[in-house]
Amino acid sequence: MGSPKEIIGLLEEKNAKRILILCHKNADPDAVCSSYALLNLLKMIKPDLEFVVAAPESISRVSKIILEKFPMEVTHEEPDFKAFDAAFMMDTNTLRQLGEWGEHICAASLPIIVIDHHAPHPETEKVASLCICREDVSATCEIIYELFREAGIKPSRDVAEVLLLGIAFDTRHFMLSRQSTFKIVSEIADMGINIQEALQILAVPMDISERIARLKACKRIKTMRIYGWIVAFSHVGSFQASAARVLIDVGADVAIVGSEDEGELLISMRSSNEFYNKTGIHLGRDIAAPLGQLLQGMGGGHTTSAGVNGRGDLKTAFNFAAKMLKEKLKGSPRQM
Repeated sequence: MGSPKEIIGLLEEKNAKRILILCHKNADPDAVCSSYALLNLLKMIKPDLEFVVAAPESISRVSKIILEKFPMEVTHEEPDFKAFDAAFMMDTNTLRQLGEWGEHICAASLPIIVIDHHAPHPETEKVASLCICREDVSATCEIIYELFREAGIKPSRDVAEVLLLGIAFDTRHFMLSRQSTFKIVSEIADMGINIQEALQILAVPMDISERIARLKACKRIKTMRIYGWIVAFSHVGSFQASAARVLIDVGADVAIVGSEDEGELLISMRSSNEFYNKTGIHLGRDIAAPLGQLLQGMGGGHTTSAGVNGRGDLKTAFNFAAKMLKEKLKGSPRQM
């Protein structure tokens, strides 16, 4: 893992003064909260740095609510990349997640520092000056918390609470946490933060359009049994990740939900913890990455959560995903 010393060393080597912090499209609380905390950490180490935080198109509804309590300006206008000395990509492991900005930041030849809890994508590694990518943590906010610790700096109460919110969101209120996550949460509680009270900000009623997308995903579901495992496929126009999660909740072992718009594909994948623990199949590495290559796009993610974007048709994409699952599952039949 990269250290604060490595980050500052790179910034000083490039004589960096103006820093751009980038989040992915529709940035979720882990992306936004880790950006907030990183900005505060770097300001404490090098007060003379100037920052701009940007996200293509928008940030999520929950992220907007968090920033009402913990203000940080996030611009959605494309930055003039050449006006910056260095850029951070937060919770973003592929340039595709930045849309058109991805190509433009490469053209600007900026030093790029990637901080993420997904498996590093090979194309991202090629353009990054420093990759701090760790799959052994549950959220990018955990990485930032550890950077504070390594720097010997105690986060302020606001920063600690923001990190807590990012971690809680990405772990589904700690359901997907690792042991290291609980240690960090315990340390944050020791700072005098009421965990239960802080998490109330995440209790946002689900938007009706998201609820409808989930219902449509269930209505359109097609399932297959692969060596005893239930694999569910569906399609919705938006909220693919949320729809995939609900298919896992209602009984699928693997859920693959996509959208197709004028040949552009967006696919979200989820699997149950039982599926990963018993098969060892890493959705990001074993399924999403090769599918992204097939679709002339990008794919990647975690062990039980992944995403793909590219061009083609959903039927071909789903068939390829099913084929890969069959190949991977040959030696891992489900024991009923």
